[in-house]
Amino acid sequence: MALSDHDGEPEPFVNAHVLAPERRRRSLDPESRRPEPGAQIVPELDCLRGHIASLTLQAATYRSRRLGIGADRVLIEWGAIDEATYLRRLAAHLGIDFTVLNESERGRCLLSPAQYAQAATTGIFPIQRKHGVRFVVASRYLSARMLNELAVARPELIAGFELATTHDFNRFLTERAGSILARRAANGLARRWPELSAASHSQAGWQRLSRASIIAGLAGAIATASLLDEAISTAILATAFLAFAGFRLFGSLVPRMPAPKRRYLPDVQLPIYTVMIALYREAMSVAPLLQAIDDLDYPREKLDVILITELNDDSTRQAIARLQPMPHVHVLTVPAIGPQTKPKALNFALPFARGSYVAVFDAEDRPEPAQLRAALDAFDHHGPDVACVQASLCIDNASESLLSRMFAAEYAGQFDVLLPGLAALDLPLPLGGSSNHFRTDVLREVGGWDAWNVTEDADLGIRLARFGHRCVTFASTTYEEAPVHISAWLRQRSRWMKGWMQTAGVHLRRPFRLWREVGTAKSVGVALIAGGNVLTALAYPLLLVEIALFAAYAGVTGSPSGFLVDRLMPLHLAAISAGYIATIVIGLMGLWRRRQMCHAWILLLAPLYWGLLSIAAWRALWQLMREPHRWEKTEHAMSRRSKAMRGAQR
Repeated sequence: MALSDHDGEPEPFVNAHVLAPERRRRSLDPESRRPEPGAQIVPELDCLRGHIASLTLQAATYRSRRLGIGADRVLIEWGAIDEATYLRRLAAHLGIDFTVLNESERGRCLLSPAQYAQAATTGIFPIQRKHGVRFVVASRYLSARMLNELAVARPELIAGFELATTHDFNRFLTERAGSILARRAANGLARRWPELSAASHSQAGWQRLSRASIIAGLAGAIATASLLDEAISTAILATAFLAFAGFRLFGSLVPRMPAPKRRYLPDVQLPIYTVMIALYREAMSVAPLLQAIDDLDYPREKLDVILITELNDDSTRQAIARLQPMPHVHVLTVPAIGPQTKPKALNFALPFARGSYVAVFDAEDRPEPAQLRAALDAFDHHGPDVACVQASLCIDNASESLLSRMFAAEYAGQFDVLLPGLAALDLPLPLGGSSNHFRTDVLREVGGWDAWNVTEDADLGIRLARFGHRCVTFASTTYEEAPVHISAWLRQRSRWMKGWMQTAGVHLRRPFRLWREVGTAKSVGVALIAGGNVLTALAYPLLLVEIALFAAYAGVTGSPSGFLVDRLMPLHLAAISAGYIATIVIGLMGLWRRRQMCHAWILLLAPLYWGLLSIAAWRALWQLMREPHRWEKTEHAMSRRSKAMRGAQR
């Protein structure tokens, strides 16, 4: 039963998640609700005596002690009372005001433009009233208990506070200062460190040109060399291919770091954990997403889930509202200021994150239930200099098409083989766009995500290294959906390639500065990571053309001998063969570790797949010149064989 905000009488609780009715039973298991004999009710529940059964108050007190959190949050999460009703009763008990922040309050807020982000983080801001300045406090984890204790210890101070629900508090800030927070989300990194942002307006004219021209110039130089001098072109192309292939093979064969011993921390020791998901045109994905988040093995009272939507996406917000998510799920709407990109949306939400750690997921993700706990183990095991831990991504619709099958092999090699090897070598980690877990304070310290970079994850992994932090992988898996059609794949891969070009332009523009910041080994790693993917994809068709020309030369002369064939053909073949071998070996290793060797035969199509990668790279290069910050969205919930979608359909 829940207390209504209307008449004070009990009414049936109607805010249960329609997808998972068993979750309420799970959170109310007998062990979690068993009160201690003669348990004393905590101060924040004194205002509910006579309104909620004493046994329920004792059970909430018991659970709050097990979690190290306010008992009011326990009752709200259980659905025994809604937040607004509780705060009204608490305010009456303390003799202070409960405020519904609305349009009329905007002119009374005393925050300066620079203070709104801090207010979102701390959950408090000053407001002008007739009798002086008051402080509006959002309902958070131990705030109710602290106010009760303050009322006893310093009763003369308690009158200076007002209470507001978290929803009203966040809505007030986003409505009053949404444009300020959005501009900060879009341009914060570019203003603090212009040289570390892909924003075109953050640099002088020659610097803006240099960013795109690094990759374009290299591609042009290769093409020109191919036309003017075969020896030069062979040296450039063969070196690029061999270096990149050798780097990938070496990183994949390095023994992985030992996995930390899994501990099951008592709930009282668990920190508040923020989960952020940027959504755009994802109405079909919302139901399985909320189910996946609900399945996480983490106390609901210590979860802070933020769903971030765009201003022009009413359908996604309506889908969320229809599902009536639990009290720990909040929705933010990003104003249409700056680029409409995932990193800008995440930056907009970052000030509102209340957790000590932040996890980022995508709309189609299904993380393993124990992933948050496993991430905490990884942070504890690897030490305080680790700012981010990356879970593995695994494709769950591999058998749907040739593309999804190749995608599965590629992901298995990338996340289960290559990235753990790079982490073992202490090299910068090109993070995946999902299942990144960050220390919140470090994430804010380095400027969050670059809103103008369309491969923001890889850029952030390198930037963390430049600030002296490490990224590592850990043994947990998030299942997601791969594109099944060439059109969707091409848009997604072109965006990734364009982002790699932006990342290379940002971090390789001043190589000596990079070298001073991270050292020789990491500088070489950044060059190969950021530049190798794109350069080899751009060069691949040029190498094939060279081989075709050699074959034609041999056919015209009637002899396979000569300088071109004898000296250059072997180098070309060696370069391409090295690339194929690296792709196949890494893919096989990943599939073997995933126990998905049934898909291994798809790697025989690596030469054709490389052709598609080249098309995506050249398309990305064209877009970089014309629309450098355009985000080509990947459509989700399109697969018929994705486990998440099958579950939603049932």
